[in-house]
Amino acid sequence: MVERSPILTFFCHAILLIGALIVCLPLYLAFVAGSLDFARLQKMPFPLLPEGEFWNNMVAAWTTVDFSRLYINSIITTTLIVVGKVTVSLMAAFAITYFRFPFRMTMFWIIFISLMLPIEARIIPTYEALADVGGPLRDFFRVTGISWLVEMATGYRLEIGLQWNLINSYSGLILPLIASASATFLFRQFFLTVPDELLEAAKIDNAGPFKFFIDILLPLSVTNITALVVLLFIGNWNQYLWPLLFTTTPDMKTVVLGLRSLVPGPDEPPAWNIAMAASFFVMLPPTLVVIFLQRWLTKGVTDVGK
Repeated sequence: MVERSPILTFFCHAILLIGALIVCLPLYLAFVAGSLDFARLQKMPFPLLPEGEFWNNMVAAWTTVDFSRLYINSIITTTLIVVGKVTVSLMAAFAITYFRFPFRMTMFWIIFISLMLPIEARIIPTYEALADVGGPLRDFFRVTGISWLVEMATGYRLEIGLQWNLINSYSGLILPLIASASATFLFRQFFLTVPDELLEAAKIDNAGPFKFFIDILLPLSVTNITALVVLLFIGNWNQYLWPLLFTTTPDMKTVVLGLRSLVPGPDEPPAWNIAMAASFFVMLPPTLVVIFLQRWLTKGVTDVGK
């Protein structure tokens, strides 16, 4: 046990203070830049105290890009992705841990190995799959002759009815991201720590697998689920590459893409004050999630729900 001493306490607090300053200094400078008008932003030296244009810059940023629509898109996609990832990961981890079926561990290791596959490596095949969702079905019907039989009997061509495109849709933004190998692995590792006596007691009480999952495993996993929800919400809210590739119309873009459009280009006036002000209401939702769920996040990370 480490003894408490004034010198050690001062040293620890000094390290924490330095770390906090390092983390908060960029945010403070962004706030200062967002509070300046365009003329003051061009002058040197850069001021260290904020001025009074922060609210006006936020309003200008909001109206320039129409963030109201982008906020709706981000909230819908982020919420559904988080819910989908948690649900799919829980069910997959439950099946791998408590059911015995052929190639169970093979499937688990395939899921685990997919952690090493970066998202950039599957961008092109995923885009092709979303741009032509009905392609595999058309190929199957054509090879098996079903398409020819349907056309001969009804005069209707199945190829025409199977032209499905999910680009510029909520489905295209959400469905490719609802599977999470890391979340499945984490839930599986937690389920392995659940005492076998609970499963035996559930069997004695004639509780089926679904009742065991709902009444026992889910309550035990609340801390882990909440911590994972916080991390998933932050990661998917800040998603940039995926929405950039899968949205081509302004009404389907997200807030991160809207913020990117405010960043001055090489041939544009350097209106960094507008972009810096916009960054604060873009990061507001994940900040609120962390603030309100901070206790659960800490418990889920430190004690793994125990």
